[in-house]
Amino acid sequence: MPTILTIFGLRFFFYADEHLPIHIHLENADGLAKIELEPCIKLIENKGIKPRDIKRAITIVEHYREEFIEQWKKFHDE
Repeated sequence: MPTILTIFGLRFFFYADEHLPIHIHLENADGLAKIELEPCIKLIENKGIKPRDIKRAITIVEHYREEFIEQWKKFHDE
């Protein structure tokens, strides 16, 4: 489960056996969430993360989207 980024108490990661579409998981002390990166950024699942933290996470994903996708492809040999 490679961690890609930890910022503002949010840890962005993916699992080794992931599936398409490309997405990123995130966690903080409150819970877990999943955000799709392609074809567009979209919250897929939220289990306990507060709305303000989800909003912050979406902003971070918008900023780092290309890097997250690059890391995904590199790790999964795409």
